[in-house]
Amino acid sequence: MPITLEAAGRVRLPRRVAALVAVGAARALTRLSPWRLRRALEVVRRGARPATAARALAARSAVVSVSTRCAGQQCLQRAVATALLCRMAGQWPDWRTGVRTEPFRAHAWVEVAGEAVGENEDVSLYRVVFSVPASV
Repeated sequence: MPITLEAAGRVRLPRRVAALVAVGAARALTRLSPWRLRRALEVVRRGARPATAARALAARSAVVSVSTRCAGQQCLQRAVATALLCRMAGQWPDWRTGVRTEPFRAHAWVEVAGEAVGENEDVSLYRVVFSVPASV
């Protein structure tokens, strides 16, 4: 199966550094078990305001611009890094992971106000398994 990378724009240096930190932290966090990952993200989310669609999209764009892994098939690392980068700005999107059966696939993404941010895939086909919403 060919891998297509998402197109990425230029990101200014301070934002680029923050995105690299988020991507590195996300890579470490995605090695945790799903339950520990969700718990870690719940702790990080504390005190954050709900993210705006513009902030979440800008964070996602910055993440895919600094990481070929995140621009490719690493949706879990991309979603975690996007959420962490939003958190650095005091905001948090809804972070989700889900599965579908026909064909079987797993996916991770972020949402704002019920809308997936920057996704080319129809996430309504997925049953949400884990979620760290913006507000509790």
